[in-house]
Amino acid sequence: MPLIELVPDADLERLALERVVPALLSRGFYYVDGLLGELVGDAVLDQVKEMHLSGTLQDGRLAGSVPGIHRRRIRGDQIAWVSGSERGCEAVCVLLNVVDKLVSLCAGRLGGKAIRERSKAMVACYPGNGAGYVKHVDNPNSDGRCITCIYYLNKDWNPKEHGGILRIFPEGKSYVADIQPLFDRLLFFWSDRRNPHEVQPSYATRYAITVWYFDSKERAEAKRRFKDLTASTLQHEGTSS
Repeated sequence: MPLIELVPDADLERLALERVVPALLSRGFYYVDGLLGELVGDAVLDQVKEMHLSGTLQDGRLAGSVPGIHRRRIRGDQIAWVSGSERGCEAVCVLLNVVDKLVSLCAGRLGGKAIRERSKAMVACYPGNGAGYVKHVDNPNSDGRCITCIYYLNKDWNPKEHGGILRIFPEGKSYVADIQPLFDRLLFFWSDRRNPHEVQPSYATRYAITVWYFDSKERAEAKRRFKDLTASTLQHEGTSS
């Protein structure tokens, strides 16, 4: 699929400056519906379904194991990491280009954040057996992740029947925000402790694509800490052997 002009630059700029930036600064999250349109959204969905059916998606890993608690009680998704340049990911690449452009328009207006890079895309499927993901924070320890963007791919989703709500617990607020994982919806939220969130049990196959955008200063500091920790560990192992 060629990279076509899906959304005019002027429309993306208006969306970024008039809606996304104000909402992130005031509430910490925002979603937009109808991002790509039916045709391209369908193409992304077809490619994600193909990854699922071909066995490309594997059980999502946990940052740390908890004795006596099965992984599926914490997170029940199956995932694959893609750059968008792989064969069979052409429509995913179109999606990533649109989201990159949108975030770059927001980047200079988000309180001094230096957003210049992002993660690969995490393609995820909750297989509909009651799988979910318990309440957690994407970036609890300053690893550089600044903005979480999730693109949903679920047609005819009925939350009363299918579950699968993403519930955000905004820090210091008396309310929660329930986000339905609807087809062609793009959600933004701060990745840090301001937005603990959970994926409620899903009783139908639930697809999403997530990318994280990095604050380059925080990311560099996180890499430096990791390098120092690794060097310290190796030094300790060398002296104790």
